[in-house]
Amino acid sequence: MMPMFSFGRLLAVIHKEFIQIRRDRATFAMMLGIPLAQLLLFGYAINNDPKHLPTVVVTHEQSEFSRSIVQALAHSEYFDIVSTHASQEQADHLLATGQIQFAVHIPADFSRRLIRGENAQILVEADATDPSGTGNAIAALQQMGGSLIAHDLQGPLAQLAEGAQAYQVIIHRRYNPEALAAYNVIPGLIGVILTMTMIMSTALGLTREVERGTMENLLATPVRPLEVMVGKITPYIIVGLVSMVLVLTAARWLFAVPFIGSLWLLVTVMLLFIAANLVVGITVSSIARNQMQALQLTFFFFLPSILLSGFMFPFRGMPRWAQYIGEVLPNTHFMRITRGIMLKGNGLAESWPDLWPLLLFMLLVMGVGLLRFRRTLD
Repeated sequence: MMPMFSFGRLLAVIHKEFIQIRRDRATFAMMLGIPLAQLLLFGYAINNDPKHLPTVVVTHEQSEFSRSIVQALAHSEYFDIVSTHASQEQADHLLATGQIQFAVHIPADFSRRLIRGENAQILVEADATDPSGTGNAIAALQQMGGSLIAHDLQGPLAQLAEGAQAYQVIIHRRYNPEALAAYNVIPGLIGVILTMTMIMSTALGLTREVERGTMENLLATPVRPLEVMVGKITPYIIVGLVSMVLVLTAARWLFAVPFIGSLWLLVTVMLLFIAANLVVGITVSSIARNQMQALQLTFFFFLPSILLSGFMFPFRGMPRWAQYIGEVLPNTHFMRITRGIMLKGNGLAESWPDLWPLLLFMLLVMGVGLLRFRRTLD
């Protein structure tokens, strides 16, 4: 009578599975690579307390007090002074394009009002599209208070350092005055949804056709690889646009997210971004041998697209090497463009610094995908 449980049979099955894993090296690499990527990203790249944020100073006077303020900010861990001679127009442009996080304005009568005790003020404008990226820096700035120029209040001015603060720091959170998380999350969520659905749908759909043998029918037709690629992605582009209409409608009427910029510019950028993700899906399908590998490769691309794009965590809070990786990902540039159009009213000129990397990524991946897809058809 055969025993109900045999360690010999169990060891044979285990041995068989190890052989299968050894043969399927791509799956084995994903099994080790995905946890390792998660460990590195969460352990080293994620930081909710960004520091050394780019800051410009718009000063209308040159005095010992204004110089002390600039020096104190430069010595702080939160502010990185990139210019002390910016004009109002330059500061507005840099904030709109996301090149700086803060603009400090020192008025022409600051020293005179400070000495006379007439409620002197400095204005600090912050790009608050991502509240978590500026919250700690603003809190640190408010705590500094009068200590920025405390060493200058000596002699007859010592009484200004006593009691009430000698001057006020007015914080202006631009583009998101109430620091609502929805203003940052909803525009970024558009990129996340498109990345997940477009790449996964295309990769799994094409891999499924290869597994079922229906791809062989294309080999018997006179269609060329480029025609097959365009024909495959066109329906998904339409589906992606329908999804975006639903998301934008919900963003406007359910979450009251403002929409200041051009709808047509946003739609054009969405089409470009959808095409970029679809060609990534086609490239994945040409690499994967089965649907499981296609799903694993999709997740391997999707994970850094979420964590390193500035969607969940402040982009400037990541180390430099993580920012370099994030700059390669199309989701990073798409989120900046989307937030800029919706919250800042950016046009083509302001969006171009992030638009051309998105276009370049699409063309490069399309070239790679077309070459591999041609080999798949051959």
